[in-house]
Amino acid sequence: MAAKSQDLGDARWDDIRIFLALHRHGSLGQAGVRLGLDTSTVSRRLTALEATLGARLFDRTREGLVPTRVAELVLPAAEAMEAAHRRLARDASGAEADAEGVVRLSVAPGFADSFVVPTLARLRARHPGIRIELDASVRVLDLTRREADLALRSVRPEGADLVATKLASGRWVAAASAELARDAGRVEAWDALPWITWDRDLASFPPALWLARHAPGAEIALRTSFFRSQITAAELGLGAVLVPEPYLRVHALAPLGFAGALEASAAEWPIDHLWLVGHRALRDVPRVSAVWSFLVEELRSR
Repeated sequence: MAAKSQDLGDARWDDIRIFLALHRHGSLGQAGVRLGLDTSTVSRRLTALEATLGARLFDRTREGLVPTRVAELVLPAAEAMEAAHRRLARDASGAEADAEGVVRLSVAPGFADSFVVPTLARLRARHPGIRIELDASVRVLDLTRREADLALRSVRPEGADLVATKLASGRWVAAASAELARDAGRVEAWDALPWITWDRDLASFPPALWLARHAPGAEIALRTSFFRSQITAAELGLGAVLVPEPYLRVHALAPLGFAGALEASAAEWPIDHLWLVGHRALRDVPRVSAVWSFLVEELRSR
């Protein structure tokens, strides 16, 4: 059955509600339990919705229902209808909408380990119905194509479909283990220390450029583009490292003291910004809105 349109304008809200329950729970039985309907009613209403759209929404398998590509295409519109319906009910009764379902979050690996993962137990305690899928890779996911629901980025993405808010700004600083920082004292030349830096695939990354410019003759104790490994190596005393200043509060690292002659080079330490980014169409969906508000609260306080 070919899709006539991904427009849900002709669909009834009750059928959209069933579609969302089926997408979230993956079976007619579980969706029925969630909605207080018997399985035959859920199946009949799903068939009616598919007829309205002119497209199959789920493949029926032994393991349950598998969303089709059309189902993924109409999901944002269905969630927007859900958000509008809940806003209407909330405004009328003062009741707060439940937040439940999967939220896919894209975060750089080092930031995920240090700042996001430690907050997830608090998020679950507040919103037990939300399940997080964390993509902690260096690959930049495309929010406009629904590769993620929310992202934390150091550069604000452009696009009319995206909304963003700045959470923080922080300068990179030279740091080392407490023992190495104490032994180094007031550093007279950046070249005098062994350094941990980025691998050649990220040679154009601003912290790597700073080190190449201001410590060209330094011994490189470790090259790796895995930031968590850089931090662990620095904590163990392998060498000095450039890190954003907030990391000093969550890792066993101390800022390096330096002589006045190095003040000009220290003034060139890169500055990072932290942006929370989402798709405009999903911003008021309860599960996305709840995680958005939680991240703003948690990360602006650091």
